Amino acid sequence: MLTLPSPRRLIPGLALAAALFAAAPVAHAAAPEPASRVELTKMTGRWYEVARTPNAMQKACEAATADWTRAGAGYSVVQTCRRGAPDGPKKEWKASATPVDPVKNAKFKLSFFGGVMNQEYWVLDHRTDQGWLIMGTPGGNYVWLLSKAPQLTASVRAQAIARIKQLGYDTSKLEFPQQVR
Repeated sequence: MLTLPSPRRLIPGLALAAALFAAAPVAHAAAPEPASRVELTKMTGRWYEVARTPNAMQKACEAATADWTRAGAGYSVVQTCRRGAPDGPKKEWKASATPVDPVKNAKFKLSFFGGVMNQEYWVLDHRTDQGWLIMGTPGGNYVWLLSKAPQLTASVRAQAIARIKQLGYDTSKLEFPQQVR
């Protein structure tokens, strides 16, 4: 049986995590609005992390993935990474995701730790024909390039990175975690 820490022990850790998110340097004033409508059925399945801006929660994360499964009006999301190497120790975060933008379906509220921590993530652009999407936080602090395949071809990856730059992000700061080949 799973034993959870007492609320008194959990609160300081959650407060520290929230402070790390709030204290992160701002990439620019705000993320751009999502470019186009997202077909919600395209969100399901496994997404592989191709690139990201550095963040405290994913320090030394390799082989990162996000598995999106339909759950009622939203999704169950399991984010996984391996610490230090693609075969390193597994780290996992579970969240529920709810669309909060019925016009474009491109904005999601993810709730972690049973709703104790919430964060919006926006699908800023996507190319379903090439199997990738760009996701960011509304404040413009963080951006991720995710793919339906563990690797993107060099030309498709270059196009996606160029799009991230067009969206106003400093692509020289991107990290490119290793994926399992």
